[in-house]
Amino acid sequence: MFGPDGPWPTPWMERVLPNVVRISEALTERTVFTRFIPPAHADDMPGRWRDFYRKWQVVTRERIDPSCLRLVPELERFVPPAKLFDKTVYSAFADGRLALRLADRRVNTLIVTGAETDVCVLSTVMSAVDYGFRTVLITDAVCSSSDEGHDALMQMYSRRLDIQIELAGTREAIEALAG
Repeated sequence: MFGPDGPWPTPWMERVLPNVVRISEALTERTVFTRFIPPAHADDMPGRWRDFYRKWQVVTRERIDPSCLRLVPELERFVPPAKLFDKTVYSAFADGRLALRLADRRVNTLIVTGAETDVCVLSTVMSAVDYGFRTVLITDAVCSSSDEGHDALMQMYSRRLDIQIELAGTREAIEALAG
């Protein structure tokens, strides 16, 4: 969906994808990929989501090429043992299932990569903070279709939320995991 040929292309994806792969290789057994799955029809969603999907009918499951809903091949190869977690809204935590799964596994730290910095990543990271997780955002493994949105959020993460959201590069994160 967010690839170059998808309905919501994210130009930086090609640049950050190798870093997402490196993180996934280092943590394959503990990796959870979240996948945004739109509704079949706009009217399947509540409230303003309905309006959103009326505007973006091209991404509803009745219209989108199903291959657009798959993980990119570079990441798909990790599943299994990596887990795949489908979500229907921006935050991976919205319905509580992910928080329960992580609590069952006694997870206390999340390393976050993905798209889009200023939409799904933002919503998921803020929810992770609300749940009290140590949240590490990998700065060179997140991307957006909006340079302005990405840059603004990276500034907010580093200046306003620096106690609750840690920023690290891929190399730094992998070295910390190995050490």
